[in-house]
Amino acid sequence: MREKLQRFGGAMFTPVLLFAFSGIMVALSLMLNNPDMVGGIANEGTVWHAIWSIVEDGAWTVFNQMEILFVIGIALGLAKKANARAVMEALVIYFTFNYFLSSILEFFGPTFGVDVTADVGGTSGLKLIAGIKTLDTGIIGAILISGLAVWLHNRFFDTKLPEWLGIFQGSSFVVIIGFFTMLPVAVLVAWIWPVIQSGIESMQHLMVSSGTLGVWLYTFLERLLIPTGLHHFIYTPFIFGPAAVEGGIVTAFMENLSTFANSTQPLKELFPAGGFALHGNSKMFATPGIALAFYFTAKKENRKKVAALVIPATLTAVLAGITEPLEFTFLFVAPVLFVIHSLLAATMAATMYVFGVVGDMGGGLIEIASKNWIPLFNSHGSVYIIQILIGLTFTCIYFFLFRYLIVKFNFLTPGRSDDQGPKLYRKSDYKAKQQAKNDSSSQYKVQAEVFLTALGGKENIETINNCATRLRVSVQNPTLVKDDTAFKEGGAHGVVRNKNAIQVIVGLSVAQVREQFEKLTENKT
Repeated sequence: MREKLQRFGGAMFTPVLLFAFSGIMVALSLMLNNPDMVGGIANEGTVWHAIWSIVEDGAWTVFNQMEILFVIGIALGLAKKANARAVMEALVIYFTFNYFLSSILEFFGPTFGVDVTADVGGTSGLKLIAGIKTLDTGIIGAILISGLAVWLHNRFFDTKLPEWLGIFQGSSFVVIIGFFTMLPVAVLVAWIWPVIQSGIESMQHLMVSSGTLGVWLYTFLERLLIPTGLHHFIYTPFIFGPAAVEGGIVTAFMENLSTFANSTQPLKELFPAGGFALHGNSKMFATPGIALAFYFTAKKENRKKVAALVIPATLTAVLAGITEPLEFTFLFVAPVLFVIHSLLAATMAATMYVFGVVGDMGGGLIEIASKNWIPLFNSHGSVYIIQILIGLTFTCIYFFLFRYLIVKFNFLTPGRSDDQGPKLYRKSDYKAKQQAKNDSSSQYKVQAEVFLTALGGKENIETINNCATRLRVSVQNPTLVKDDTAFKEGGAHGVVRNKNAIQVIVGLSVAQVREQFEKLTENKT
């Protein structure tokens, strides 16, 4: 079951990767269209205002179509074969479901306690999805329907029909079954979802009323569950779903950014739900302290190599918000440090929340600055100064505490081992670099070949998936999987093993490595 949940988490991350750039562009557009920040050139009716309004409308694309993007992402990530066809089938089945649901509400809305004549949004519980007025099931509905569509695809795509029915084979057969499946599903959703919406509202009130404790627990679990891949199930309902605020924190914060910029009322009062999106602060402030602790506890003769290892990983974490390369560096040699990291990250977020820091701060410095500091500093600069001071204080806490624990318990973090220093450059790296001069994909191909061999060969591979930094593979026989050293020859940062489920920590190029990996396994017989 955990393996399946991990695969869902990885599949959900596919559309999530699109949100950072879109959020930056929305924030930039709002900032450059704010007369208080750029002057009269941004007044309504000017060419400048029109240009940046157009840019803003385009930047809202992924936020306005989140459900459809998650339908696509789930199908891409979970289909075991013919992924492109699975995406088409999932979209058709999802649209069919919403058309059924819309029609059911039109005729029997009062029976289910739904006023279909109400305007979409607000407390109506309705939303326009691909032009269909239907219940706002959000990404939860998208994930459930897409997941069901993928199951139908995996189960029926290869079904052989009689020759005279051959036109209905493959995708057509999956969509046909999906059509008849969606009718009872739509009835069930029309009956159950209004009750769930009421429950979500109650949960929202409970979480918001939990205040600092709720923020602490949320951030602690979001960090702690990273090794399992289940952290997606902690932050997704808050960041992109209605657990804390209608439409999700990302969308709600962007929609009200202009209001926040023009108000001197404390941000915590304007947007209390933003306390559940402070986990990016640990990416920005914790990682430098951890990296410095690694550097100063390494043997002197290894410190240059340690610096070459941790500086790129730290910059990736601070700027882009991708922390796994650094976190996985110490997770397996000193797991207690990861638990302490989770506790400190939660305490940092809770402390900031106490001092009034809220917003959309789930990413790294670039995202946090563009979506929070730059557009809102004029009216809320004092709270951001407090945020930075608290963050830098925790950077020092991380450094001194990690340094003490590493020395006290002799954790073999990078550069401390007697028989092996930090291994940065390998023969396979050099080979890949040389080949890459003529073929841009060869570097990833070399890595994929190394990983495939280490995983016991293509006959041992059952399923392939990935998230932001990890290649997730299910193998038939885990005893054929080699030790971590074999994977590190291909540039892996580490390996997570859970029976038949293997996670290879690749880094930000995991999508390209997966593509080459799949090509190597296509001819499996």
